[in-house]
This record gives sequence, C-alpha cells and structure tokens, in this order.
Amino acid sequence: MILLPSLPKRSSKLLIYVSIALVTAIALIFLLRPTPVAVEVGRVEKGLLQVTVNAEGITRVRDRYVLAAEVNGHLDRITLNEGDIVEAGDVVARIDSLPQTTAVQEALGRLAESRAQRAGVETQRPKTAALAQARSRIAAAQANQRQVEARVAQTQAALIQAQRDRQRAQYFAATGVISRQAREQAELNERTKQEEHNAALQAAQAARSEVAVAQKALAILQAEQSDPDYLLRVYDARIASVEAELARLQDQARRTEMRSPVRGQVLRVLQRSSQVVSEGTPLVEIGDPTQLELVIDVLSSDAERVAVGNAIRVTSGTTQLKGQVRRIEPSAFTKISALGVEEQRVNVIGDIDASQVLGDGYRVDVQIVVWEKPNVLKVPLSSLFRCEQTWCVFVVNNGRAERRTVTLGQRSDTTAEIQQGLAADELVILHPTEQIEDNRSVTIS
Repeated sequence: MILLPSLPKRSSKLLIYVSIALVTAIALIFLLRPTPVAVEVGRVEKGLLQVTVNAEGITRVRDRYVLAAEVNGHLDRITLNEGDIVEAGDVVARIDSLPQTTAVQEALGRLAESRAQRAGVETQRPKTAALAQARSRIAAAQANQRQVEARVAQTQAALIQAQRDRQRAQYFAATGVISRQAREQAELNERTKQEEHNAALQAAQAARSEVAVAQKALAILQAEQSDPDYLLRVYDARIASVEAELARLQDQARRTEMRSPVRGQVLRVLQRSSQVVSEGTPLVEIGDPTQLELVIDVLSSDAERVAVGNAIRVTSGTTQLKGQVRRIEPSAFTKISALGVEEQRVNVIGDIDASQVLGDGYRVDVQIVVWEKPNVLKVPLSSLFRCEQTWCVFVVNNGRAERRTVTLGQRSDTTAEIQQGLAADELVILHPTEQIEDNRSVTIS
C-alpha cells in the first residue's frame, strides 16, 4: 500500500476556490453566448413569374337588347318571366292598336277627299262673270282712289292757308291789332284743317289698298283661268302630304307588336303591368346569357400597363376561369373609393367563356397578367427589405445570416425577380426582424 503525501490544508482550499472560479467562468461564457434566432426561410427558385393588375369585375351579356314602346298607347300585360326563352321574331309585348287603326282610317278618308277634289278641278275654273266683276271692282276702286286723292289735295291746300292765317293772327295778336280770341280761332282752324288732311291721307291709303287687293284678285282669277294646273299642283301636294302621313300611321300600326330581334332569354321585365306608356318606354331586356364578357374597372394608372390581348385570371368562389382583354375604353370616370377618396378609373372589357358557371351581373375577382416570363430567378417578396438606397435580403449560410444586396426586376404581389445578388436554391430569411443582423447565428424553425 502506497501512501500519498497529504497536501497542506491551505493548498486544498486554494484548489477548491480555483475550481469554483473555473466552473463559474465556463457557465458565464455559455450564458452570455448569443442564442440562435429562429427564422422562417424561403428558397430562391427559377420559374414562371407573372405580374398582374388585381381588380374586381362584373360579368354582363355581351349583346343586350332593350325593347321599348315604339308608339304611345295602352300596354297589354306582359306574361313573360325572367329566364324565358324567346326566338327571333317572337312577340314579347303588345300595345292596343285601336288608336293607330282609327288614325289610319281617318287618313284614308282625307286622302279620298283630296283625290275627289282634284278630279273636280275643271269644274272650279273661274267664270267670265267672275272676271268681269273683278275688273269692275278694280275700276270702282280706282275711281274712288282718284276722288280721295283729289280730296287730299284740297285738304292740303286748306291746311296751308290755315297755317298762314294762324301765323298772321299770332303776329297781330302780339302787336295788339287783333284780340286773343281771334288768334285762338285761327289756331283752332289750323288744327281742324290738319285733322281733315290726315283723314284724307288715310282714306287715300285705304283706296290704294283697295285697288291693290282688287288687282290681286283679278290676277288670281286670270291665273286660274289661264293655268288650271295651279289647283292640280295644290291638290297633288295635299295628296302627297296625306299619303306620307298615312304611311307613317300604317308603320305605327305595325309597331304595336314588339318582337324579339334575336334568339335568347328574357333578362329583365321592366314594365309588367297593363298601363299607358309613352313612346320610348323600356319594356323588356333580352340577351344571350351564354355570350358573356367581363367589365373590369381599374385605376387609370394601372390601365396604362394593360394591353389588348393580356390574359385574365378570374376567380368566383372556388371556380377558376381564364379570359383575355378585348378592349380598353378610351375615357376614364371618377369613382369614390370605400375610404371616400376620388379615383379615376377605366373600364377594361374582357372575353370569358363562363356561360356554364356564371350569369349576367356576377361579381368576380380578376387578375390581369400585364407581364410574364418563364425561367425567372425569383424570391419571395417578404424576404426583401430596404437598405440605404437599394434592396437587401438575408441568406442563411452555415447557420448564420448573411446580408446580400440584390438587384430587382419585375415584381408581383408575392414574388420579385432577382437580376443580381442571389443564386438558385439559396435559402433566404422571410420577414426579417431587427434581431437579425449580418453574421448572426440563426436556426430554421
């Protein structure tokens, strides 16, 4: 048995203290060492990238026909219901035709009367006695005119003399030669002569008018005597006018039945009850619900990126459909958003084959593909963050976060194109927080 020399009591205590200090230091090192941050990662991939404009759209029948009342009248009750099938030419609404039929009969009566009057033109020629009477009327009017004009000359001469007498009377009255009464008598005489002259002038004017009327009446009689076609032309014009009115009335009588222009379905009945309607009142909407189109209103700034022919992805509930942009309307309109902000929006019209799953007026979610490219290096958009004046990501490299500066290309709602800075199959940290720094140890959760 070998006996070890015993250590001094003081050395044993020192060894214990050193051991305790060493253990404490090791524990502090482990406690103060940074704990790896748990992160969620995504993979840098190559594949198809599509950039879309997202909006809401409404389906509508491409060719919609609104049948309106073509005449005023009493509408019969419409018995069709929404969804009923109609063929081209089927009667969908009727207006009571009695008023139109009555008007046609009245026009036919006026036409027969005018034709009978035209046939009797020869019996309406002016007779010789009528011409002689017209000439006698002219002669009498002319004689009366001469007499009246002589009277005008006579009253004018009397007026001139009365004016002279009044001037002398005023002069003598001013010098006191004659009395004031004499002067007033001269002034009254002048006014009287003036009135007589005015009356004579009016009579002369009336006489001249009488002569003109008599001469015009004679001219008409002579024209009717020498040119009987005058009345023929009058009646021909009247007959043409009645015939035109008759054609219009007959056309209106035919328009009392509104017929479907195409084969389709009744979309809406706008006036069902029997009532009086005016011309132009909408009655029934007809269309083919198997021929639908999309109306998508997008912001005018987004419309600048949309082009005719762009693909459209349509989502309605669980149904996924495809379409294509057919037309972009040239004019924008103002719309108030849900937040009360005025927005300028543009209607984009698209074609869609959705007749088996959608109907007219359905609201759908729409994605218009404005850019796409296959085999694009892409990264989840949630991994990007701003660093100074560019974009950066954190790449997981050997259990540590490595910050990389990247150059972006096109971006969709979830993915961005990487032009420079990353390689395929690298892992990037999604939703990086302030805890993640360059060279920080991380663990994938």
